[in-house]
Amino acid sequence: MRAINIFRILAGCGAVGGLLLTAAAAHADAVGPGQAVAVPCSESALVNAVDEANAAGGGDLILAPFCTYILTGAHSAGGSGGPAGLPNITTPITMTGLATEITRASYAPSFRIIEVDGPSQFPLAHGQLTLGMVTISNGDAALGVGGGIANLGGSVTVTGGGVTNSRASYGGGIYTDSTLTMTASSVTGNTASVNGGGIYRNAGSTTLLATIVAGNTPNNCAATTPSTAPC
Repeated sequence: MRAINIFRILAGCGAVGGLLLTAAAAHADAVGPGQAVAVPCSESALVNAVDEANAAGGGDLILAPFCTYILTGAHSAGGSGGPAGLPNITTPITMTGLATEITRASYAPSFRIIEVDGPSQFPLAHGQLTLGMVTISNGDAALGVGGGIANLGGSVTVTGGGVTNSRASYGGGIYTDSTLTMTASSVTGNTASVNGGGIYRNAGSTTLLATIVAGNTPNNCAATTPSTAPC
């Protein structure tokens, strides 16, 4: 069902959908030896790949197609942002999949899935996360922000993917205080206990192109200044 939904979004975008699929394949083919890493379908493989990419100053991770990476525990304390399932993104990292999902196990303790750190929050960090054809799900930041993705001063770009069924106080799906761009993607079924069930924009810019933000609680989008809410 996840794969069907993603491909429906892409198909609905006409030529854009075809270009996204072509671009993802071309990206994988164009990357030379030592520049891209194929990540097997396991929690430890993905965690190790992110750690190694951060240590190398960035990297391109080719995730397993049609794989669900199930996170059973937090692999980052998260600092002031709270725990995260993956190591915090502190460098430019691209994750390209195909109907790929990264999710928190239903029995796991509360933690968001991904935190992206940038210099405005963490002076030595330059987190830039690019997700292609990857869905983030079942994150739980509890009283923190960004149940699926917390963008704290970095940049997040999502193409042909989405964030679903995640929870936080602000930004059940995504919390951002910097740059967020989503194309042919979706933010659905997320919950915030305070505001911004789908997306909460605290600062920075949010650009949504051919992207569905719907079915979130108590609202789909919110911002520090209501008139500038992104959707």
